Amino acid sequence: MKKSAQPTEFSLWSIAVPAYGPSLLFGIGEGAILPIIPLSARDMGSSLAGAALVVALIGIGSLISNIPASLLTAKFGERLGMVGAAVLSLIALLLCVFATDLWLFAIGVLLIGAAAAVFNLARQSYLTEAVPPLMRARAMSTLGGVGRIGLFVGPFIGALVIHLVGLSGAYWVAAVSIAAAGALALWLPDLVSDREEKIKGPAPTVGSLVAANRSLLLSVGIGILLVSAVRSARQVVVPLWADNLGLSPAATSLIYGLSGAIDMLVFYPAGKVMDKKGRNAVAIPSMVLMGTALILMPLTSGAASLLMVALLIGFGNGIGSGLIMTLGADYAPRHGRAQFLGIWRFMADAGGSSGPAILAGLTALITLSFGIAATGVLGLAAAAVLAYSIPRNKVIQR
Repeated sequence: MKKSAQPTEFSLWSIAVPAYGPSLLFGIGEGAILPIIPLSARDMGSSLAGAALVVALIGIGSLISNIPASLLTAKFGERLGMVGAAVLSLIALLLCVFATDLWLFAIGVLLIGAAAAVFNLARQSYLTEAVPPLMRARAMSTLGGVGRIGLFVGPFIGALVIHLVGLSGAYWVAAVSIAAAGALALWLPDLVSDREEKIKGPAPTVGSLVAANRSLLLSVGIGILLVSAVRSARQVVVPLWADNLGLSPAATSLIYGLSGAIDMLVFYPAGKVMDKKGRNAVAIPSMVLMGTALILMPLTSGAASLLMVALLIGFGNGIGSGLIMTLGADYAPRHGRAQFLGIWRFMADAGGSSGPAILAGLTALITLSFGIAATGVLGLAAAAVLAYSIPRNKVIQR
């Protein structure tokens, strides 16, 4: 039986291509189509509200597919899970390209979200098995950072091809990128070095895992739900508040882009701090910074002050890169790991879906400034919940 590499012997460079190559390619594919989906829906006769709903189907598809994805990954393995997700994405993308009806297009978008759930869970489980626990946060932060780089680069590649062939070009960019991700996952050998150590006996059910980890899910899990809500809301508050201030689309895009650039630059140092100083050394500052910045945003009055707040949001979000995946890997039991990660990702996606909804509801009922500030309060609440719960729960690092 092979022994796992010791932390002193292990290098992330040794698994850079198999661990992060498919994730970068998949991220480029997602990034290429995300800005185009609402435009495609509008071209098919959708209203503005309908186009927003179509975009939301990606998150809904991911949310409802997390548990099934965990079962598929547990049965067929992480590598085949990524390959299957790439195949499903290709089918969904072709459906989007050739759809002549809005409903068919919406089904394609929903399937893209479902495929993303399978891929994301498989790559997290894959890396959890491959990396020693003492380097886990660096590995997960890098995984999150690589995905963000893909999402950042994808729209630029998509824009170039759209200029040449029209809107469908973005979907073809995504198809090529995701096909390459699937081919890379299929070609590479398993990262896992101790498959022989699989525990014998029936795999635990999702229900039994929820029951066994009820206190954990109601403590750290609630904190993760709040983190996801704040992160997802932060993607819309900058453009909304910029519009409220009367800034031009160009200025808004520049501010949003600079915030994203800061986000991408700090993921690896943050992972190293988590590994050396503990998860809360990053989790708490990340949420405090984001929460404070969101509370301050309604006080901004122009491009310069909004840029400062947006950079603070980007920095806070960036240092939290990989946090949710790291905590999920920490607490996941050796037996039933994929199923547990499916539950964990379901909670995270539930928070991600609720963040923009909470912001929209508060904005409709009161004002946009109140909704943004309330989202900031959720960030501070997330910091408090994680500060209270993580030290009081034993972290399982296997």
